[in-house]
Amino acid sequence: MQATLKEKLDVDFRRYRILGACNPPFAHRALQLEERIGLMLPCNVIVQELGENDVEVAAIDPVKSMQAVDNAALTEVADEVRAKLIRVIRQVGAV
Repeated sequence: MQATLKEKLDVDFRRYRILGACNPPFAHRALQLEERIGLMLPCNVIVQELGENDVEVAAIDPVKSMQAVDNAALTEVADEVRAKLIRVIRQVGAV
């Protein structure tokens, strides 16, 4: 984001990165349950510098995101994705 904002808008911005974190098997399962769920998939994780030696890693909660869609079958998939995201974020924070 930092380089793009500088190039496109000539503004300085803190270090901020958007990582693609889509999991094809989970995405496929969700798409089989709800054809437009691609709009709601939690496929991004952000890493941003908040201050000196202070970095945040964050992702949308897939369970809450899927609640916006009236399809109870998505709950199982969302729970599994949430568990994986939590595990990854905790591992990154432990580094």
